Amino acid sequence: MTPQRTIFAALLAASFAASLSACGGSTQVTPAAQSGSQQKSAALKSLNQQTPLVIAHRGASGYLPEHTWEAFVRAIELGADAIEPDLVSTKDGVLIARHDPNLAYSTDVANRPEFASRKRKMSVDGEQQEGWFASDFTLAEIKTLGGISTDAERPQQFNGLYKIPTLQELIDLVKAKSTAARPILLYPETKNPSFHRALGLPLEEKLAQTLQAAGWMGKEAPIFVQSFEPGSLKRLRQLGVQVKMVQLIDADDVDLSSGKLTYAAPYDRPYDWHLSGDKRGFADMVTPAGLAEIKTYADGIGPWKPYLIPVKGQLGADGKAKDVNGDGKVNWADASMQAPTSLLEDAHKAGLFVHPYTFRNEKRRLTANLNNDPLAEYKQFYQLGVDGLFTDFTDTALQARKDFLSGIGQ
Repeated sequence: MTPQRTIFAALLAASFAASLSACGGSTQVTPAAQSGSQQKSAALKSLNQQTPLVIAHRGASGYLPEHTWEAFVRAIELGADAIEPDLVSTKDGVLIARHDPNLAYSTDVANRPEFASRKRKMSVDGEQQEGWFASDFTLAEIKTLGGISTDAERPQQFNGLYKIPTLQELIDLVKAKSTAARPILLYPETKNPSFHRALGLPLEEKLAQTLQAAGWMGKEAPIFVQSFEPGSLKRLRQLGVQVKMVQLIDADDVDLSSGKLTYAAPYDRPYDWHLSGDKRGFADMVTPAGLAEIKTYADGIGPWKPYLIPVKGQLGADGKAKDVNGDGKVNWADASMQAPTSLLEDAHKAGLFVHPYTFRNEKRRLTANLNNDPLAEYKQFYQLGVDGLFTDFTDTALQARKDFLSGIGQ
């Protein structure tokens, strides 16, 4: 079976929880010994030993402005197994692909004089922001805007050229591009769902209606739905949506002196927990009890990758992380990956697949022990046994997966 067909079979499985004791985190993945001219295959450590998915984070966002039609098409052309849009709502209730309700971050709206009067301040999940918000624009107005790159190190020549797609347009794209030999998945996130609900623009109802019309309501549908807010996923279940769902798990930052994750609002807990007075945080989700609770409403978790493999800097005489490479900054490029936590194994034991985020190629995002080689980072996580991962660079992730599978005789 080819890797793509293996992926397809995994996605159509009736339950991700089957046979966990036989294929969970305890299976070892090491290069198989040579026997004559043939290499024996080693078992994958992923859930049910399936080939890990490559999920194109916001499309081919390492190369083209994120969340644009062209970025999603390019990701498919590069070979992505899934394309991942974040969903926000327009004023007229249409779900569009944007990472933030604030259009100032990823569009050319600031350069559009006809919309200058729309600039205002809003509180988004408790964070005061100033800009232009999608909920103040109709879809027709949104369609006049162009996407821009959100990373100064990435190509800027495409800024303003490409338009913002709707959820329906992306469903149509996936259906048009998928074949029996190469299925393509859609992996949307309900973005800031409590914020939208307070505006009278609930994401879940509109998403459920769209999936119903697409015939994508069951577990076999070629879609995953993800959210940082448990209430959003639970609401979708109440609306009859039975597709594969993923609980995202965030943190604010990493303390490079200790290697520990730090938590500050709004990245300390799901915002719906904050609104309800629930004092627990994202850190509580990664305990065995937290994972068991997630399993009651979701099929997998999407943790920030340091939850799986922590990073830590070198300490100076003052006990603080050092600027090892002398660039005047102390960041991941001065740190090294540490021993993995038990989270992946714990999640697999709970019957949850694991899709960490986000893998990128820029040197400042790679720890020093990787020697500026992004392939090496992917291979560490494939070796650990992730079931998929989010990447801004689909081609790099696919090359690393190919090399990894070849190395274990797959």
